[in-house]
Parts: sequence; structure tokens; C-alpha cells
Amino acid sequence: MYASNLRNLLLLFMLLPLTLLAEQRIDKVHLRNLAIQYEHGRGVNQDYQKAFRLYCMAADLGNQDAYYDLGWMYFNKRGVAQDPAVAAGWFSRAAEVGDPIAERMLNIFADVTPKNDPNCSSLSDNRQPNRQQIEAWVKLWAPEYGLEPGLVLAVIAAESDFNVKAHSHKDARGLMQLIPATARRFGVNDSWNPAENMHGGMAYLQWLVQRFEGEVSLVLAAYNAGEGAVESYSGIPPYRETQNYVKRITREYSKRIHPNIGEITLSMISN
Repeated sequence: MYASNLRNLLLLFMLLPLTLLAEQRIDKVHLRNLAIQYEHGRGVNQDYQKAFRLYCMAADLGNQDAYYDLGWMYFNKRGVAQDPAVAAGWFSRAAEVGDPIAERMLNIFADVTPKNDPNCSSLSDNRQPNRQQIEAWVKLWAPEYGLEPGLVLAVIAAESDFNVKAHSHKDARGLMQLIPATARRFGVNDSWNPAENMHGGMAYLQWLVQRFEGEVSLVLAAYNAGEGAVESYSGIPPYRETQNYVKRITREYSKRIHPNIGEITLSMISN
């Protein structure tokens, strides 16, 4: 326990204060660093539930240190109900990738059968998630981007109909139909990875919400045709595809102005 606390303290002192809207790409290391901030209240209000969600995202994107962190959250009832079996499951995963502290923690759970975390299932390892799984992850992630899940789900439905293999003639790929330029802009390495695709798509939506002051019709038009086209026409471009796209989504998501739903934790700012 002492070693674990020491490790976290060293990480905290090494972290520079992170401005939530700073110009930096979101990656698995950054996600874990944010989680540490919220777990320990460093520069932000302490929030165990938010810390858990961020650790979960980091783990899903492949941050192996987050495996131990999630086990620790379950062991200490931080943001989740105490569950020795789930804690043991995370410590087992951490031990498998060589975490010596996790190996020692497993001695505490010698009589416990490890089990998978029902609150943090993996999407990155699942290249064929079903609609229910996708919806669950959107509900987990969207608020961290300052987005309402309903808007994100309506965009996914219009873009790909929840088909992770959707591929347009314009080379738009995956659930949120990212073209290569947009993927590069928002730090997406693999647009065919459902988790990365959704992170990139939500980051772009967040950027558009900020740029167009939450006006949903302009946000959607820009997502479809590009922000340059919306600015050139000072509104929705006179493209049939774009106009039909906006109408389709606003039938599902009827708010004219996207609400401010609280603090934006994750921000991927374009180059």
C-alpha cells in the first residue's frame, strides 16, 4: 500500500497543471493523468466517479497503468461500490503486464475469483460492438466532451447507422465517418478502431459546438460539409445532402442550441 501511494504521489508531483481546454491531443496517458487529478483533487474538485470514468477510458485505449488504478478504485470504494472480485480482476490484468505492486495486491485476494468489470467493458478490443455497446460508451464518454449523448447518437445514426465498417466514396470511415484529414487533425491513429473513431468524432463535434456557439444546425452542417463551407455561406450551405442531413438529425435531436452541460474534461484541439 505504501508503494502504491508513493507511486501516485510521484506522478502527481510530476504532473504540470493541466488546463482542461489546453491545446493538446487526448491520448491514453493524458486520460490517466486527468483521472489522477480528479481522484486526488489536484487543481480540480475531487470527483471519484469522474476519475473512474477517465481511468476506464484510459484502460480501454491501452494504458496498462490504469488497470492497477481501476483495481485500486474498487478496492477502496472510490466512485464505485467495493467489489473484491472486480478489484482482483483488474489487479490480475495489471500483474499480467508486469506490474509488481499488482502482483503483491493479488496476495490479498488469494481466495477471491477475479471477474470482469461490468461498469468498464472494453470497446477497443471489440472491433464489432453492437448498438447497445456503442450507446453505452457514448453515454459514458460524451459528457466528458461537454456533449449530450443524444446528439452524438443521432450523428452516429445518420453517418453510419452504427456500422463500424461504414466506408463512403469520400473515404469517410467508421462509426462517425471520419475522413483521413479530420482523423489526423484530432489525433486518431486508426479510424477503424471504434473507440478511437468515436473519440475523434466527439472531439470534432465539441470543437464545432464551441466554434458555432452551440447552434445545432450550424454544428451539424459543418460536420457534414466542413466549417469553411458554413462560414462561407454564413449558414447552412445550399447543398442538398447537407440540408437533408441537418433535417434528419434535428428530427432526432430537436434542441436548437446545445446546452452547456458542465465542465468539459476532454478537449482535442485541432492543428
